[in-house]
Amino acid sequence: MPGRVLIIEDDQNLRTFLHKAFREEGYHVHNAASGDDGLAQALRDPFDCIVLDRMLPGLDGMQVLRSLRSEGQRTPVLMLTARGEMNERVLGLEAGADDYLPKPFDLPELLARVQALIRRARMSSHDMLLRVGQLTVDPIARRVTVAGRTIDLSPRELALLEFLVRNAGRTLSRSRIAERVWNYQFDPETNVVDVYVNYLRKKLGDMPDGTEIVTVRGVGYRLEAP
Repeated sequence: MPGRVLIIEDDQNLRTFLHKAFREEGYHVHNAASGDDGLAQALRDPFDCIVLDRMLPGLDGMQVLRSLRSEGQRTPVLMLTARGEMNERVLGLEAGADDYLPKPFDLPELLARVQALIRRARMSSHDMLLRVGQLTVDPIARRVTVAGRTIDLSPRELALLEFLVRNAGRTLSRSRIAERVWNYQFDPETNVVDVYVNYLRKKLGDMPDGTEIVTVRGVGYRLEAP
């Protein structure tokens, strides 16, 4: 499983600590102390995963992430940040982060998340194809089609749809969706889940085979296919 990891972190103590921890797990580790250096390395050399701090000198983590994605770079990115607010997590995930871990964090959890991201990325696209009726989701290529028609989704819309597809036929509560898709404790006052479900419905449209996202009143949502 170990591969090549790039750590982009300006805190020297934390960067040294993570470098040593990943080395002990068998990874080949490269470091960058600024966003500019990290971006240059990420675009120049192949990595299996990037651990990216949110706050960096020069280009910040969000700018690095957006630049990577705009260049077509699909390397899995786990974003670290001292900011734990929901809107910060959503912004990072919308920008293209694959996972998000607020500081302070437990090292075993960080290592496990990086390992999971690498494992997922190494699986072939064919093995990862998810289908419900005429709806197909390719998590590796980040591509969604309905009856052969490509649907353009944001990273968070794709993550939500993937979770619904993986649990097709099951009723999922809003709290479970929020915890798994946005990785935060569900606040009953927020309507973020409902908003994104509506985004999905509009983009998917009326699917020809009748597949639809059904509202389970008072509970959550379920993806149903005839």
